Amino acid sequence: MRFENTTFPKAVIAGVALAMFVGLVRAPQAMAQDQAKQAAPKGINQPPDPRVQQRTYHFADTNEDLPYAVFVSSKVTKDKKSPLIIALHGLGGTHNSLMRGNALDLAEEGGYILVGPMGYNPRGWYGVPAGPPRAAKSGVAPKAKANAVPNNDPANLRALSEKDTMNILETIRKEFKVDETRTYLMGHSMGGAGTLYLGTKYSANWAAIAAIAPAAFSMQANAAAMLTPVKDTMPVIVTQGDADTAVPVANTRTWIEVMKDLKMNYKYVEMAGEDHGSIISKGMPAIFAFFKDYQKK
Repeated sequence: MRFENTTFPKAVIAGVALAMFVGLVRAPQAMAQDQAKQAAPKGINQPPDPRVQQRTYHFADTNEDLPYAVFVSSKVTKDKKSPLIIALHGLGGTHNSLMRGNALDLAEEGGYILVGPMGYNPRGWYGVPAGPPRAAKSGVAPKAKANAVPNNDPANLRALSEKDTMNILETIRKEFKVDETRTYLMGHSMGGAGTLYLGTKYSANWAAIAAIAPAAFSMQANAAAMLTPVKDTMPVIVTQGDADTAVPVANTRTWIEVMKDLKMNYKYVEMAGEDHGSIISKGMPAIFAFFKDYQKK
């Protein structure tokens, strides 16, 4: 980490027959287990964790019911305020993408309400301004795929994504007794960029924010301008794997240099050998430890 034809005895024949019988009995079960392993989805779109509540609310702007996910620690009670974390998924993910694994274990231990908005759809970007198309490693922008299926996204998708996220924050505040001084924002990849964007734009809401391998390419040139207004009030933790090929470590280090120059209250956790997916769970303990240290004044 930076801061790893032969005559056999009857007994033998009987033994072989018994082994074959046991094998025949066990074979269907073993085959079923193998098939289940092969069919099990991997990555960000696994089935929801049964500990997580699956909900919807009515999004008036488009007259749709949008999904969101909620985990409530057993330590949350009606008579006291509880800390809240809004968790933003990456591109192609869903409201459940960060709502699993050690994130839930840590939220349970810390007494958190952990919430995953959809951000309108899997490609919403949470309001992050669009930038020019990213160039390939050769320096030439990649061509569009000939058989690409149009996604029919609305022209104002990013604005809708931002509003959906902030709507969920208000929805949770109305339902639960949320501690306004311990409300946090975190996100991975696209959600990491969304964390930097919504974290600075709505800084009054957050005690601290956490960007996991942030795909903040379109905002990188304006990083200083974005961060300067909150440099004295917004604690930030960034986690990154140095084997990440989706969000190269060099891009994230650029953001860290800006935070360093501004003398921000930040923590950077760079992990050797971790990639774009593995950094989520590997960096989660550091994020929860960071959040525990900060309460909004």
